[in-house]
Amino acid sequence: MKILIINGPNLNLLGKREPTIYGNLTLEQIELKISDSAVQLDMEVDFIQSNHEGVLIDSIQQASEKGFSGIILNAAAYSHTSIALHDAIKSTNTPVIEVHLSNIYAREDFRHHSYISAVSIGQISGFGLDSYLLALRAIKKYLNYE
Repeated sequence: MKILIINGPNLNLLGKREPTIYGNLTLEQIELKISDSAVQLDMEVDFIQSNHEGVLIDSIQQASEKGFSGIILNAAAYSHTSIALHDAIKSTNTPVIEVHLSNIYAREDFRHHSYISAVSIGQISGFGLDSYLLALRAIKKYLNYE
């Protein structure tokens, strides 16, 4: 089972950007911990990070043809603004779990709405790195591999 982990804008700055909200781990450190967990779960993961909405959309649209069974998506700020990402997810049969490091509902009002959640199979937020690790387990269970 191959899972695509997609990270959106500014997540390349993790470890430096607002550590009181996002923690001290860099994106590379998070990816290593996700990879370790995936091995234990007998899963394969691949990672994409982009600050460009079109790259995220292309990745979602091409996931199935590249052999991915599911997507874990941290669209970051695009979660709250991108109807285009909503439409890309809606147009694919690849299940998507939305993740956020922070609890978006305990933050600014504009972060309380996500265009992604309506077309995702679920959302996990507020658990830092564990949001991704919980999503790995959830997508495996959803795909009936557990």
